[in-house]
Amino acid sequence: MRVLIVEDHPPMRQLIRAMVADLAESVTECADGAEAVAAYAAQQFKREDWVLMDLEMPGLDGLEATRRLCATFPDAHILIVTQFGDAHLRAAAAAAGARGYVLKGNLMEVRQWLLNNNCASGPPTTEEQDQAATHHDTA
Repeated sequence: MRVLIVEDHPPMRQLIRAMVADLAESVTECADGAEAVAAYAAQQFKREDWVLMDLEMPGLDGLEATRRLCATFPDAHILIVTQFGDAHLRAAAAAAGARGYVLKGNLMEVRQWLLNNNCASGPPTTEEQDQAATHHDTA
């Protein structure tokens, strides 16, 4: 599995990378959504690969980048990794095509998510979208 980290803060990108690097054959980093869309297409990511997407970034934000990736690449696996736990953002992320939603305060969940879901394929099911929209983090 390859991982694409989309995060505008370099220290947070480094922290996320440290959490998942040993699980991935390669890790690519992008600072905004536009870079991520271009990198995903250029590197020909596959079903088993994952995008770890922040929501709030300058330029193209994470929700719009998720929408674009899922519209162009229906098999894209996107996990939102953000500091915002708002139910409306969770629902918007699920509607955009994200397969899950993890708060930055719970980064170990990112690792667990990848371990548990690295064989998933196809577009997110209604159940996966509901889970992403209603998942409650404990911190």
